[in-house]
Amino acid sequence: MTTAFTQQTTIGQQQARPQLPTLPTGWPIGSYESYEQAQRAVDHLAGTDFPVTDVTIVGVEPLLVERIAGKMSWGKVLGSAATSGAMFGLFLGLVLSLLNPGAGLVPIAIGLVAGLGFNLLFGALGYAVNRNKRGFISQSQLVARRYDVLSQPRNAEKGRALLADLAARSAFGH
Repeated sequence: MTTAFTQQTTIGQQQARPQLPTLPTGWPIGSYESYEQAQRAVDHLAGTDFPVTDVTIVGVEPLLVERIAGKMSWGKVLGSAATSGAMFGLFLGLVLSLLNPGAGLVPIAIGLVAGLGFNLLFGALGYAVNRNKRGFISQSQLVARRYDVLSQPRNAEKGRALLADLAARSAFGH
């Protein structure tokens, strides 16, 4: 029998983290507008010797945010392709020159030219094929509307009190 996805515990040993995606468990002990604030709360708990292995940060109402960085153009595509191709080719050439020390700079030059050429070719072909489908550069990020800090029931009241103390001290600027 395989035990790759089973969770076994023995007396005195903490239960292993789930191997498959599971819903979080625990009671809410704090709610924050940003992940940074939730992290700060957990850092505070850790500083008070709170058992942070009982704590989970949960992003509630996740959103996929795509931020547009600029317009795609032939210049940007070819410049990016040339840079990454040259770096890869230079790396490959250096590795080949280390394997054959008597060859001099020839493997480095061949690797640089080949990496540059192939990457320029494939970058240009890829942009030409997809040019009308996506004319911009963007970055995607997963964010949540709020972040809840949960604790297992055995320590939830203590955690709630510690986070209330943190909030009170933050409100008074201490």
